[in-house]
Amino acid sequence: MNIDLSEKTVLVTGGAGFIGSNLCEALLEKESKVICLDNFSTGKRENITHLLPNEKFTLLEGDIRNLEDCKKAVKDVDYVLHQAALGSVPRSIKYPITSNDVNIGGFLNMLVASKDAGIKRFVYAASSSTYGDSKSMPKVEDVIGKPLSPYAITKYVNELYADVFSKTYGLETIGLRYFNVFGRKQDPNGAYAAVIPKFVSQLMKGESPTINGDGNYSRDFTYIDNVIQANMLSLVATKKEALNTVYNVAFGDRNTLNDLMRYLKGYLSEFEYSIKNIEVRYGPNRAGDIPHSHASIEKATRLLNYKPQFSLQKGLKEAVKWYWKNL
Repeated sequence: MNIDLSEKTVLVTGGAGFIGSNLCEALLEKESKVICLDNFSTGKRENITHLLPNEKFTLLEGDIRNLEDCKKAVKDVDYVLHQAALGSVPRSIKYPITSNDVNIGGFLNMLVASKDAGIKRFVYAASSSTYGDSKSMPKVEDVIGKPLSPYAITKYVNELYADVFSKTYGLETIGLRYFNVFGRKQDPNGAYAAVIPKFVSQLMKGESPTINGDGNYSRDFTYIDNVIQANMLSLVATKKEALNTVYNVAFGDRNTLNDLMRYLKGYLSEFEYSIKNIEVRYGPNRAGDIPHSHASIEKATRLLNYKPQFSLQKGLKEAVKWYWKNL
């Protein structure tokens, strides 16, 4: 990916998180100056410890719910990659007020701070959950349904706020609707762990994983390197029609949870053969879950030149190797 971001200063909010820390690494590889803002509520220090000696990397401990922290973070910054949020549909169902405070209040703080500081471009993590109860497949950006969770509401409100700030204040914004991102550094622990690292961790321990529902729900699983590519392209996009809009970030394919489990058992059994025979359990469907997601990536391909390189299987092979080495 031949993108020149050298000597640009980029703020990554949530930079110690799974996606954020990977973005920090990728930016430093491109000789950017990187500021990481994180309050470590879900981010992990070990994700960025190796970056601290780099003179082009700055860690700011702060909270996007505090406007002064946001203003401090955007000082002398060229671009913002806003990744900070409280993820997880189940968490938002259990703690809707906290999710709202972080995902909407914090987002608005970052928009205001960026607008006041004259930031060149504000690229933010949107979500496939915005499609809600829409039955159309594949998902295209301008056809959405009603949100099915507080989390989905917060991410849709982000898009509305970004649109208003673009039109009212001239702040360039791009929203990236992530579809089930997975890969290195994704935390397998905790009540709200994402499904892939959770399954990997359980299988490596010889435990029987539980699939919610009958396993026929499907997802457009998206490897972290595809997400990095989309963020980098968003920073350098020059077409007028490419700005102040939202894009699906996915591979453009879908696999069922049963497919996913079959691949995981197969790849992990290359390290420990007995994993192949671990029994899988099935439980009730999870409240707020979208039955199927499959993204059209035509818009991102056309306007951003987005060309994802990692299918689910190719990405899983990389992720499994990382987990086997690091868990």
